[in-house]
Amino acid sequence: MSKLGSLGARLYRGEVGYDFVGKRKIWYGISILITITAIVGLAVRGLNMGIEFEGGAVFTTPKTSVSVAQAEKYAEKASGHDAVVQELGSGGLRIQVAGVDTAKSDQIKSDLASDMDIKSDAINADLVGPSWGEQISQKAWTGLIIFMVLVVIYLAIAFEWRMAAAALIALIHDITITVGVYALVGFEVTQGTIIGLLTILGYSLYDTVVVFDSLKEQSKDLTKQTRWTYSEVANRSINSTLVRSINTTVVALLPVAGLLFIGGGFLGAGMLNDISLSLFVGLAAGAYSSIFIATPLVADLKETEPQMKALKKRVLAKRAAAAAKGESVENAPGDEFDEDGEDDDPQDDLPQDAAPAGVVGPRTQPAARNRGRGRPSGKRR
Repeated sequence: MSKLGSLGARLYRGEVGYDFVGKRKIWYGISILITITAIVGLAVRGLNMGIEFEGGAVFTTPKTSVSVAQAEKYAEKASGHDAVVQELGSGGLRIQVAGVDTAKSDQIKSDLASDMDIKSDAINADLVGPSWGEQISQKAWTGLIIFMVLVVIYLAIAFEWRMAAAALIALIHDITITVGVYALVGFEVTQGTIIGLLTILGYSLYDTVVVFDSLKEQSKDLTKQTRWTYSEVANRSINSTLVRSINTTVVALLPVAGLLFIGGGFLGAGMLNDISLSLFVGLAAGAYSSIFIATPLVADLKETEPQMKALKKRVLAKRAAAAAKGESVENAPGDEFDEDGEDDDPQDDLPQDAAPAGVVGPRTQPAARNRGRGRPSGKRR
């Protein structure tokens, strides 16, 4: 078995672990800092909206020796407006000029042909009206709102409202960061960007639901035992699915990174870069939020319940009593038994040599060896 596979198995069995939930204030602080940076970048720099949203003309030239900087000067001189020039993989140029009408577009095309020493017929000119971009924006917002409403309803039914609320916050977190990165790097927002943003919603939600499903299974009848708090069970859920989350994220990021850094570099800027950047940032943010934001938020919300507060007090009291007697937590008496003498602890199905939350590394002595010491005799599960 590979080292990563071995680590994954040990994480799943609870033999090793990292206290993600216990250090949630650190993750919250990092997320707040990143989100504030994204919002500031969005407010200061704004989004570089593409021609599809502002309206204007797009000129595509055949292969030419004219540089991007020279083409920008020619286009700005001919139009009187700022121009955006991108080099295409074919060696040609894509020149965008906002705020021009049909008559002005024909004049710009003629001037560009003259300055760049290209036949006028060889330059392709497309005129785009701003109403098209407005329609796309409205449909995107509508789709986003419908998606989030359906997600919240589904998660509230399949799990509970606290998980639905945490997942919604994580989604908003991911979208805010992705849009902020677009503002900071100055990438143009096109219809490809909208497609990428809507696509990352599903990816962002996937890892979150995987952890939530594990948490739902491990927290059944949690209040009937005195070994684990809800936060510790939530942390075990993250650790048990950690390698799976890493694997799925890396597998998804590799081809997207290829599109962004290699494909964009060789084939030139355009929709390829627009989609790949939003996917790359969104996938990374989604993997981060599912581990460091969504599940810790669920633990915070859940432990506001009176029964979970009472459970935490019982668990901590039992551990304090065990420490005073010099006993390990696993060997301390006090778990409830049913009438047949069976342990009612629903966590018996979990590995008994599992490390408590916050412990990284193997246990020096499996608790199962001394299990039953100090306990009433009876049939075990």
